[in-house]
Amino acid sequence: MTPPVHDLAKLRIDRDAPPPGVRRAFARNVALAAGAVVVIGSAIVFARRGAAVPVQVVVASAGDAGSAAIAGVASVTANGYVVARTRASVSAKVAGRLAALHVSEGSFIRQGEVIARLENADYRAQLTQAVAGLATARAESIEAVAERDQAEREARRLRDIRAQSPQLVAVQDVEAADTRAATTAARAGAAAARVEAAEAGRRYAEASLDNTLIRAPFTGTVLRKEAEVGEVVAPSVGGGLTRGAVVTMADLTTLEVEVDVNEAYIGRVRSGQEARIILDAYPDTGFRGRVRQVVPTADRQRATVQVKVSITDRDPRILPEMGARVDFLAPELPRGAGAAPVAPVMRVPAAAVREHDGQTVVWLVRDGRLEPRPVAAGPVSGGYREIRSGLVGGELLLVGGVETPRPGLRVRTATP
Repeated sequence: MTPPVHDLAKLRIDRDAPPPGVRRAFARNVALAAGAVVVIGSAIVFARRGAAVPVQVVVASAGDAGSAAIAGVASVTANGYVVARTRASVSAKVAGRLAALHVSEGSFIRQGEVIARLENADYRAQLTQAVAGLATARAESIEAVAERDQAEREARRLRDIRAQSPQLVAVQDVEAADTRAATTAARAGAAAARVEAAEAGRRYAEASLDNTLIRAPFTGTVLRKEAEVGEVVAPSVGGGLTRGAVVTMADLTTLEVEVDVNEAYIGRVRSGQEARIILDAYPDTGFRGRVRQVVPTADRQRATVQVKVSITDRDPRILPEMGARVDFLAPELPRGAGAAPVAPVMRVPAAAVREHDGQTVVWLVRDGRLEPRPVAAGPVSGGYREIRSGLVGGELLLVGGVETPRPGLRVRTATP
């Protein structure tokens, strides 16, 4: 049987037409990939549309909220610290080692009371020596006075005898008696001077001993202990282990607030003006105050003027060195029939005012989206800026939560 003959030239592979199974698998994979892309894109679009950035906002208004019991609208705000007008670092008048300390932080002491005592055995010995020297000088003075009196009586007796009977007493004897009287008188005077010197030495030794007692210069409260028993203290710090002060004390009835007011607003502050004081420790409580002094000089570097505000409302919660904010209240003007209306002062936190496209703007929150609003703002004072134009009040302003805001950004209010 003759085998079949094959023509190899006619054999070929058809690469353009894949098998039906491969075509079906490829179509299925393409469909799945397209579906995944559609799902992921939809999720991203939905996330972008639905995710709102939490932000902090504030309501623009004339003045800010404070204690309801303190009426008035703040025209200027400044930050500072509570200080005591009467305050001192009490140190020893002489150098020595601290032997006793009778007070601690918070102790109330009256003027002249002993705060501490230095080791004073040497000063006591000096006082004892001075007292003994004074006693010796007084005894010598008594002896010298007695000799003087005796010499004066003798000279007087000889003069009387010679006046009655010149032949009984020679002139030389009278002159010698007068010389002895003058000499003893001089000795008595010297002895009296030595008594005065000894008395002065006694007083000096007594004062030196008293200087080892550290007394309160005024009535007040101890704020801080600067030294402990056993440490060496001195009127001025000498280095090493030497302390310059023993305690720091203050009269808490003289507490006031010192603030730095931007010089652009100092014209709105005057002596005697009412003020509202809000401590950082008690932000929901306002205390009454009154401007005591506007310091008559400005800080060239900071462009501020220091103002001292007395605290009218005494409260044990107010402590020295506490941070405080002072709102200087604008006086209430009479509202007569012909009185011109006074535009309210619009003040907002400094963080609400930003720069955008070369303009000073605030970012409004409207319907959950950000919108820039150009404004004319004054300089910063106490963390606030005055808005001179661009706002009418009641707007919701962005103050935090977004570093680079942009128009139309969806936001949600996290904290008012």
